[in-house]
Amino acid sequence: MILTGPEIAREVAAGRIHIDAFDASGIEPNSYGFHLGREILRYRTDCLDAYAAPVEERTVMGEDGMVLLPGNFYLGVTRESMGSPNYAATLYARRSVSTLGMWIQFSAPLGHCGAVFPWTLEIQVAQAMRVCPGMLIGKIAFWAMQGDLVRYDGKYTGSETVVSSRLSHELR
Repeated sequence: MILTGPEIAREVAAGRIHIDAFDASGIEPNSYGFHLGREILRYRTDCLDAYAAPVEERTVMGEDGMVLLPGNFYLGVTRESMGSPNYAATLYARRSVSTLGMWIQFSAPLGHCGAVFPWTLEIQVAQAMRVCPGMLIGKIAFWAMQGDLVRYDGKYTGSETVVSSRLSHELR
């Protein structure tokens, strides 16, 4: 069952949902709007190898942002640290962003309960697009779970910013 916006606000106040710098104006009917952080990561390797850590290039955006180009894959980060030890979460783009041809979370939208950190976003654009840190880019929804509670304690635990793939850690 998905939580309503007012229920998300109540759960934040009760400490059962964590959203850094929570702002009640970010509450939507069934989600909370989040913002793009400053860091953007891009892989610099022509051929990625599942058995090796990817070579990455990090950019810290200034206030004027940066232009993302089609045909490139970017990783961004949410400005907010978000999650819950009590609920699962899903991340989505805002319709206003996706209808400009920007996708921010197209293959891994599920956040397990216990995962609380700034979320790494998968970003691609259909045409050149300027993005800026702090822009309202997506929404997070929280879901009640059924069954025994198992909290996330995986390889991305403790992340503080955008994180590249750690698949090679599993394959070693």
